[in-house]
Amino acid sequence: MYKTFFIFAANFKEIYQMNVYPCLLCIGSNYDRPIHIEAARKSLIQHFPDIRFGEEMETEAIGDKFYSPFSNQLAHFHTSLSINEVRAILKEIESNNHRLAEDKAKGIVKLDIDILMFDHKVIKEDDLQRDYIQKGMKALQISNN
Repeated sequence: MYKTFFIFAANFKEIYQMNVYPCLLCIGSNYDRPIHIEAARKSLIQHFPDIRFGEEMETEAIGDKFYSPFSNQLAHFHTSLSINEVRAILKEIESNNHRLAEDKAKGIVKLDIDILMFDHKVIKEDDLQRDYIQKGMKALQISNN
């Protein structure tokens, strides 16, 4: 009986001490925007139950090769997955929403989900400086310090 208890206690301690990382995403679309943004939210909720979404914002395209306007939305959650595992999930969600490499050349972004911050580390410094990202972070009460 004691041996079973010690094994359980050791496993519980291992589970209890799992690292949990905060993650900040930006979701974007300039094609059938309401459909793709909503589909992204639904998929993200399934993978990351504690996810919180900021306000959906309409923004102009960055650069001249994309159609405007874009819809963008920040999302924040916690996960025990690695950044590469999270990236794989995001790529799967994009693929499930028919994101195609050849669309980019046409100025179409059906769905783009970028990791801006992971485990308090900035991943996309330039994106983080954009006004709409700063506004969304403030609304979600997230700081990049």
